[in-house]
This record gives sequence, structure tokens and C-alpha cells, in this order.
Amino acid sequence: MVQFERFTLSNGLRVLVHEDHTTPMAVVNVLYDVGARDEQPDQTGFAHLFEHLMFGGSVNVPVYDEPLQRVGGENNAFTSNDITNYYITLPSANLETAFWLESDRMLNLAFSEKSLEVQRNVVIEEFKQRYLNQPYGDVWLRLRPLVYKQHPYQWATIGKEISHIENAKIEDVKAFFTKHYNPQNAIMVVGGDVTLAQVKELAEKWFAPIPAGERYVRQLPHEPEQNDERRETVTAKVPLNDVYVAFQMPGRTDAAYYAIDLLSDVLSRGHSSRLYQSLVKEQPLFSEIHAYMTGSLDKGMFVVEGKPLEDVSIEDAETAIWRELEKLKTEPVPDNELTKVKNKTESTMVFAEMGLLDKAMNLAYFELLGDAGLLNHETGRYLAVTADAIQSQARQLFRRDNSSTLIYLAETA
Repeated sequence: MVQFERFTLSNGLRVLVHEDHTTPMAVVNVLYDVGARDEQPDQTGFAHLFEHLMFGGSVNVPVYDEPLQRVGGENNAFTSNDITNYYITLPSANLETAFWLESDRMLNLAFSEKSLEVQRNVVIEEFKQRYLNQPYGDVWLRLRPLVYKQHPYQWATIGKEISHIENAKIEDVKAFFTKHYNPQNAIMVVGGDVTLAQVKELAEKWFAPIPAGERYVRQLPHEPEQNDERRETVTAKVPLNDVYVAFQMPGRTDAAYYAIDLLSDVLSRGHSSRLYQSLVKEQPLFSEIHAYMTGSLDKGMFVVEGKPLEDVSIEDAETAIWRELEKLKTEPVPDNELTKVKNKTESTMVFAEMGLLDKAMNLAYFELLGDAGLLNHETGRYLAVTADAIQSQARQLFRRDNSSTLIYLAETA
């Protein structure tokens, strides 16, 4: 059970406080309700570019890391298609430094042509290294537009193409910042060796003076239900052939999410899972095979991905994958198998409640979903899933007309 208190500042900033006096540390986690899905189709990669720009210094703090390192702190961030999340961990005695730094960049990010140029080049280099020049690196640049035809999930967090970052102008960047990086579009979680009164005082001092900004109302195009089998085959410089089969699935807040998550565990969690036992060990067809889902806030993706052994044809590999998926549609998961994956999920949830940073991130995320208190009911929702519910979701998901298949063929000399 993760205990917390919450309050909201007059400018709309939501603040959650988790007191834990067993540690000398504190964490300040700021989640901005903005991700790649909030970008314009001709200006993609901006949310991720911002993650870099936010470390480029603010008006009063030219080098973000320096004051933090002086007080023994560390910081980092990540961007997804749904959110952007910044976090600082530091000794609780120096908590105010974190408030100063986070509030200053929310209020006064330093927009200079030089800073933009530096971070733009960093992102372009990342795009090339991780997405274009790496085996299978462009998988999400290819798979997303296969699965999504309307929704902005059709591009990856890095963006659709390098030119969008290359052409990012300072006025476009400023407009994106003003629209999304304001108090009423943020959730701050402060955890560790802190008190509610102390956090309230620091929040009023450092964040309350920041103008609320205009409220951003999200109006994204709805992704229609898929009713056609989609395929793409590419020949590339990859070490092995690779098969990706993606299925549209409900979003993160849908009641079906928990059954589908356990379904992915039945297929692919650990060496005792079905795909490993059947297709790697017993009838060796794949060198590796996985099933996972994106967990997106809006309509998500359930992906089965495997690298067939060199003497196995793509056709045989696909047939084997579909055979395993059909089993889940026709036969309920046995009790002992379901209990095993539930136990693994429960232990993961308990472990996540031990780390201070994990707790802070989870509280922020569940507050975004609607109520941070939902975090304390997550395990119960997994434990309540029945074998019938899993079978029902398998039937809904694993249809040919709900599938998008991407095949990588290794270039032959």
C-alpha cells in the first residue's frame, strides 16, 4: 500500500506527497501530460526534442546539472507517445534545490538558437544511430503506420522523419512549450524523507507564481477498428530474418487491459512460457520469440516477435506463431498456469513498491489515469482475471483481419 496526500495549487499544478522516513533521500518527479501523440503530423519528434531542450538550461540556471551535482543529486527523463517524465533524486536535506530547478525550467526555459541547434543535432544523431543505422532499428517507423491509419500513434517518439527535427524553428518550439509545459498540464510527486507541510511550503514558494497557461484540450482522431490483414516485407542488412505480428488492442484504461497483459505473460514471460517452451525448446523453430504490448493510453498494440532459425522458412515460422495463438482461443488457460503468471505479476508489483523513484513515477502515472489511489488496487485487478476472460480476449485480438505483419528478410550476399 503506497500512502500519499495530494493538493492542487491555484495555477492547477497537482502535487502528490508520499512520506517515507526510512530513507535519507527524496525524489521529485514531474510528469507532463504531453507525448508524441500531441504533435502535428508535419512536426513530429517535438516532445522528444523537448526532453533534450529541458536539460539545455533555463534563464536562471545556464547548466542544469551543475547545481544538482553540487548537492549530491541525479536526474533524468523519458518521453513516450503519451507522456514526458522528468525526475530528480537527491538527499532530502537539499530538497529545495530540486524545487528551484524544476520550477525554473517550467517558467523560464532558455530558448536560444544555439541551444536549439545543439539539441537538434543530438536528436538527429540519435535518430541515425538508433533508428536508421542499427539492425531492426526502423521497426517502429514501419510497424506503427501499418497498425495506425488515423491516430498519431502512427509515428514513433523520435518522429516520422529527420527533416521534421532539422526544420524545427525556434518559434515552433516556443509555441509547443507554451501549449504543453505549464502547471495545469503537469503532475508533481514528491516522495521520501519529506513532510506534507514542507512540500506545501516549497510548492507555494517555487511553483505557485508560475502562470497557469491556457488549458490544452486534446482532440485526437479515433483509430477505427481494423478489418483487414496488413503486411509489409523488407529486405535489410540484418543478421537474421525477423517476424513481427501486431494486433490492435484496447487502451490502458479499458477493463480488458489486465486480461491482455496476463495473456502476454502466458505467451512469453520467462523460459517456462508457452512460446519459449514450444517454439524455442521443443520444436526448435526460433532462436528467440517474445510477446508484449505497448500499454498505450489510447488504442494499443499487442506484438508477437520472433527470429526464426536460419533453416526455417518465414511461412513455417508464421504458421507456428498462429498455431500457438489459436490454442489460446480454443482452450482456456489451465489454473496452475494462470496462477503462476499471476504470482509473477504480484511479485513484480510488490517489488515496484519498494523503490522510492518507482513509487513516485507510478503515483504520477495513475493520477494521470484518473486517480493515484488506483495504484493500490492494481494487484487485485490482475488477481481477479479469469481464464474465461483471457480466452475471450484472445478471440477478440488474434484475428487475421486484426493483424499487421512486418517481415525482415536478411540480405543474402
